[in-house]
Formats: sequence, structure tokens, C-alpha cells
Amino acid sequence: MVIFIRFFYKKTLKVENYLIGVYNCKVDSKGRLMIPIQLKKQLSSSLGASFILKRSVFHRCLELFAMNSWNNVVADINKLNRFVKKNNDFIRMFTAGVKMIDLDSNGRLLIPKELKQYANIKNEVVLSSSGNMIELWNTNDYESTVNNSELDFSSMAEDVMGNINNTE
Repeated sequence: MVIFIRFFYKKTLKVENYLIGVYNCKVDSKGRLMIPIQLKKQLSSSLGASFILKRSVFHRCLELFAMNSWNNVVADINKLNRFVKKNNDFIRMFTAGVKMIDLDSNGRLLIPKELKQYANIKNEVVLSSSGNMIELWNTNDYESTVNNSELDFSSMAEDVMGNINNTE
């Protein structure tokens, strides 16, 4: 779902489906994950379509995209010149292990075995909303990442967001 917001000062802002929340969930012995009701509500317009599940670029977790969000990512990737080796290598690595998956009739998502192994997902998983996608984490890895004492979050926030008003 894409929403357009028109501001009184003649600026239109495109707002993509922005997901909210962190959820602790269980994975059954077959690798099936029940999507929490709060996320189902947020994804209601996408529940009848397929999802994309892939390895994360920066962490040992998985990324779950609704198809419309994935199509926006692919549109950006398709702008890359495939005759530049670095671009071609990036595309190959970015899409390695990408799986198209559907919810079953009970609203469960089957995590493919190779992706479960990649992210070290066993019985428990953390679903963490991250903009237009959901990260699936091994519980201990998630806690270690968000509670990393070596990162100074306030300094990072200033570096990343400090000049956001000046970019218009």
C-alpha cells in the first residue's frame, strides 16, 4: 500500500507501508512461523499475495518483504548497469537465497531450511519491523545487536539524522 500525502506548501510525500513493532514468536518443528495478529493487520493488503524472504546484507538475519515493497527494491536494483562487474556481483549476492513464499491456510509462514540455518533460527525468533520490511532474528543475536555497548546510538542518530531537515 502506498499513500500520498499533500502538504499545504506544495510538496507531495510518498509514504510506503511502514511496519511497526517487535514480536517474540515461536517456530514449530517444521519451520513454520505464525505471523502475529498485529503484523497481519499492518500487512492486510498483502496477505493474499506472495512474500519475499532473503538474507540480510549487514547481519545474520532474514528480511521479509511484502511483494509491493520488494518490487520497489527490485526497481532500484534494475537501474544498475549490469555491464559494471561490481554491480553484477552485488546483484548476484543481494539476490542469493531469495525465496518467494506464501502464508498457509492457517496464516503461517514456512521458513526454508537453508535460510533458517543461515540466520541460526531454531525454536524462537524475533520479528523486528524495519521500515517497509520485517527482520527475522535468532533471539540471542537480536538482543546482542540492539544492546551492543560498542555502538553509541546517540552519536549514530546525530550522524544519520542530524541534518535531515537540510536535505530538502
